[in-house]
Amino acid sequence: MTISKEENAETQILMPKPSLGSNNGSAMGKHIFGLPSVLVAGLCYCAASGSMVLLNKHALASFGFGSPTALLCFQCALAAILVKLCELVGFVKLQPLKPDLVAVWFPVNLIFVGMIGTSFYALKEVGVGMVTVWKNLSNVVTACGDVFIYKRTYTWQVWGCLGLMLVSAVAGASTDSRFTWLGYSWQIANCFFTSAYALYLRSVMDKVAEHTTNKQKMDEFSMVYYNNLLSIPPILVAMWYFGEFEGLLDEPALRNPNFLFVSAMGGIIGFGISFSSLWYLSQTTATIYSLVGALNKIPVAVVGMLAFAEPTNPKNLTSIIIGLGAGVLFTRVKSK
Repeated sequence: MTISKEENAETQILMPKPSLGSNNGSAMGKHIFGLPSVLVAGLCYCAASGSMVLLNKHALASFGFGSPTALLCFQCALAAILVKLCELVGFVKLQPLKPDLVAVWFPVNLIFVGMIGTSFYALKEVGVGMVTVWKNLSNVVTACGDVFIYKRTYTWQVWGCLGLMLVSAVAGASTDSRFTWLGYSWQIANCFFTSAYALYLRSVMDKVAEHTTNKQKMDEFSMVYYNNLLSIPPILVAMWYFGEFEGLLDEPALRNPNFLFVSAMGGIIGFGISFSSLWYLSQTTATIYSLVGALNKIPVAVVGMLAFAEPTNPKNLTSIIIGLGAGVLFTRVKSK
């Protein structure tokens, strides 16, 4: 399973910039089906990232499936297979599995497992609207990490946006009629894992470059391959810890074709984000890319709340709107 890039704007600085991106002017002049290519790329990126969240929410919440870690393991294995198939047909070139590279990357991978694992458990318990708002809190933790670890400074406008995110998240949780300590504990843990992934990945990329075959930073698809393939052993351990091996094959959802289809599509679309995000980034600027990612949370939250009939009230809805708006404003202010 891949992580959509708008989930954590901090990780976007690590994405390789395709050569197409150096010629945005010519890209703007190209058309696909009569539409500007940059618009088509943006729509594909937004549709893929939004659909992944909604499909995984559907798989976790609508079929009574009690083994979310097993679903995560399936999607990671599927993503690793799909990336390897792309390499076999010549679409991408991956870094080979080398013991020294695996040793350097594995700590990153453990944080990655924590990030996607807590995301799955949170998505199962918390509504889509509140999940999108609380995901913004990873920006608060990351900014604090930037200050204390990397000695970075931010303007008062950035801190103002972060403060608004924090207030809206707390207010939203306090007015959430479906509030559970379990669900929000998973969501808080996800914020810390997401920030830890961004902060640690930034520091380890130069070390990784020393062990790659071309002595350069690992590209996006190699990261997807390494993350998903190396995630399988820790996830199997987590399945054992949570007791999911017992009775897994007796889960009624596994005999439901709709559940199998939704689960597979969630994994395939999640993998497709890697292609659509790089394609869109090659057609536009990093600032526009980040801003569109933040704006995309708004329709995802709206569709999720309507599709899953999530109960809300005026206070809760107001906090969601403020939180999503603060996320967009944060991206705009930070880009300046």
